[in-house]
Amino acid sequence: MRIENQKVKIRRVITSGFYNFWRNSTVSLASVLVMMVTLVVIASITLGGAVLDTVLAGLKDKIDINVTFVTTAKEDDILNIKQTLESLPEVFLVTYTSRAEALEEFKKRHENDQTILAALDELGENPLGAVLNIKARDPSQYAAIAEFLESKSTLSSAGVPIIDRINYFQNKTAIERLTHIIKSADTIGLLLTLIMAGISMLIAFNTIRLTIYIAKDEIAVMRLVGASTRYIQGPFVMVGIIYGVVAGLLTLLILLPITFYIASITSFSGFNLFSYYTRNFLEIFSIVLTSGILIGALSSALAIRRYLRI
Repeated sequence: MRIENQKVKIRRVITSGFYNFWRNSTVSLASVLVMMVTLVVIASITLGGAVLDTVLAGLKDKIDINVTFVTTAKEDDILNIKQTLESLPEVFLVTYTSRAEALEEFKKRHENDQTILAALDELGENPLGAVLNIKARDPSQYAAIAEFLESKSTLSSAGVPIIDRINYFQNKTAIERLTHIIKSADTIGLLLTLIMAGISMLIAFNTIRLTIYIAKDEIAVMRLVGASTRYIQGPFVMVGIIYGVVAGLLTLLILLPITFYIASITSFSGFNLFSYYTRNFLEIFSIVLTSGILIGALSSALAIRRYLRI
């Protein structure tokens, strides 16, 4: 019997919520539109994050360390250093280019420059040293790798340094700048989301407060007949949830033509925004709808507690 009463109460709360939503259509429309702005921003930050990740991934792939060895370095010593580097947790990939391969690549790059090719022929020997190309797991880890390469562990078996040069110091500014951009982008995205969610909650708070004021006579009657606090709060929280759901669905609908249009006029390192949106629709759907429901429900609950003093 008790379970049946609970079901009846829940049904009434949901029915009252939908009734209040349609009855106060002007207030509901204003709340939904305001919440839509926030949800569009949240979705845009999610999509923008995907674009930024793609662009940064391309930049990360281009940043690396090249270690050039002296021409007298033994291949076994170089391969030992390669093996040691691969065991470092900061290192993602190490690629070895022999002296012969380095020369072939050099000739290919300068195949149209006869002066350089003629100079190579005059030398009569390969002037290039072997190269290790190192990619770190994160751009911030290149400094630690460079420090390792400058340590005594880079000596040959005979105790003589075999590294000619490390190009980390030439790329240091670009690497540090990329690291800063990644950190800044994450921080700005989080701050924008929190600020817009706060603004939306504040506006929803005030619009729901108006709804509560309109229904003050009903609330007074419910109190007189002994309705519980939760029962009184329920319909208003339900209205907030409906605001969030409607705003979320409209946001997702609006984003379809927007992402299609953006994808048709621009491309970010081969990244198609519309394809990403449709491919990850369920994930974006969950983020947008959950955000809308949380903002609506929380702002409703706060409005009732603060202004009704229940």
